[in-house]
Amino acid sequence: MKRKVRVRFAPSPTGALHIGGVRTALYNYLFARQNGGDMLLRIEDTDSARFVPGAEEYIIEALRWLHIEIDEGIGVDSSLNSHGPYRQSERRDIYHQYVKQLLDSGNAYIAFDTPQELEQKRNEIKNFQYDASTRMQMRNSLTMTAQEVKNHIDSGEQYVVRFKVNPDEDVHVHDLIRGEVVINSSIIDDKVLYKSADDLPTYHLANIVDDHLMEITHVIRGEEWLPSAPLHVLLYRAFGWDDTMPQFAHLPLLLKPDGNGKLSKRDGDRLGFPVFPLEFHDQKTGTVSSGYRESGYYPEAVINFLALLGWHATGDKEIYSMQELINDFSLDRVSKAGAKFDFEKGKWFNHQYLQMRDNKLIAQEFIPILKEHGVNPEIYPAETIEHIVGLMKERVNFVSELWEQCNFFFVAPTEYDEKSMKKRWKEDSPKHMQELLALLKQQDDWSAEALDNLIMPWIAEKEYGVGIVMNAFRICLVGAARGPHIWEITDVLGKEETIRRVEECIRRNA
Repeated sequence: MKRKVRVRFAPSPTGALHIGGVRTALYNYLFARQNGGDMLLRIEDTDSARFVPGAEEYIIEALRWLHIEIDEGIGVDSSLNSHGPYRQSERRDIYHQYVKQLLDSGNAYIAFDTPQELEQKRNEIKNFQYDASTRMQMRNSLTMTAQEVKNHIDSGEQYVVRFKVNPDEDVHVHDLIRGEVVINSSIIDDKVLYKSADDLPTYHLANIVDDHLMEITHVIRGEEWLPSAPLHVLLYRAFGWDDTMPQFAHLPLLLKPDGNGKLSKRDGDRLGFPVFPLEFHDQKTGTVSSGYRESGYYPEAVINFLALLGWHATGDKEIYSMQELINDFSLDRVSKAGAKFDFEKGKWFNHQYLQMRDNKLIAQEFIPILKEHGVNPEIYPAETIEHIVGLMKERVNFVSELWEQCNFFFVAPTEYDEKSMKKRWKEDSPKHMQELLALLKQQDDWSAEALDNLIMPWIAEKEYGVGIVMNAFRICLVGAARGPHIWEITDVLGKEETIRRVEECIRRNA
């Protein structure tokens, strides 16, 4: 009987969720939805020393903002959860029985070696590794009697449980992206699975036990975990879970923009782009890291951008809705090679989604920015603000950039751009503007067509040159040589404000 697809996203609450982790969550989500399966959110918090307060809540909020829906686990209605708890720190008792199972079956052993003793061995043995070649030289349950082991434990001595790896065995890992991966077990050390000091398992044991008990069918994670995959296969075998072992898919890394190494927060700080989905306030250090949401990105744009970093579509299509991604996504088109993080392409995606966005929604997002600049939006009809953002959105990547592009619609210029004046304001410009002003004052029909039919014949008759007159006119209205078509500007400003601005410009620049 075919099992229902079940995947999991299992981050650690050690800080902000890296954008690479977001892509891992996205690929898991797309795979689950395409196959009619479930996606779980599990928090792997066994490393208590690195725990950061607020990180778990941050992860949940980030996934919700991005519309990556969780079916089971942390942050989900408890009535939907049947495989909990979903925080590893709350599963101690569960792990104890599986540690005991490995010890009882002879697949693991107890080791009492202190950090000092291990360091001494590293000094004595070049390229020391705790494995079949060295384990019988160490202080562990393989070199002690059962009574000696008991005495050490009863005396309160700290210990670890190590997995016993049999040497010289080819371990086969079938990866859905990379194909067959074969690693000889002799290069795998006897990994620590449990530490008595904090009464918690290490990642390797907790990961395997949780995936098995939560009936995970596919483990889709970053390629940094590929070297651990053979160990995980051996652990599944040791537990006798071969038949239900999940399929593995190891995703390529997100690389620095120049392709040289793994993307880090420092790259974002250096080049001026976020590497986290949301702004993060680190309660331990007091530092604040920028986020895509606060930088003005739409979640749909971030999803679209990330989906194509490591996965390629069948054609030239670049703009995908979430549903289209669900329909088209497949692991066999995920690249083996790392993907360069082209943050400029991320801006391009946001630009595309901004163009597709309804002007009414953009206007609502723009209103707080107007208020920040001392403009009372209530004095303008809603349709006017919507019309303005519709005129100007093609020129920006983010709503936050609109003010710089269209402030002249709301605030008359009090200064005139020096470069524009030098190039566009000629000796005769005051005279031309006086004549233009006289025509405008007499004009009752303020439509673009009527103004064009009025001004253009006059310019031709006077032989002034269209560019000379209209560039000076634009400076009067805008304060610089920028903005949309001149009649779009006069339409929004209206007759009275247009005339006032021309008069003021003449007064200041005559």
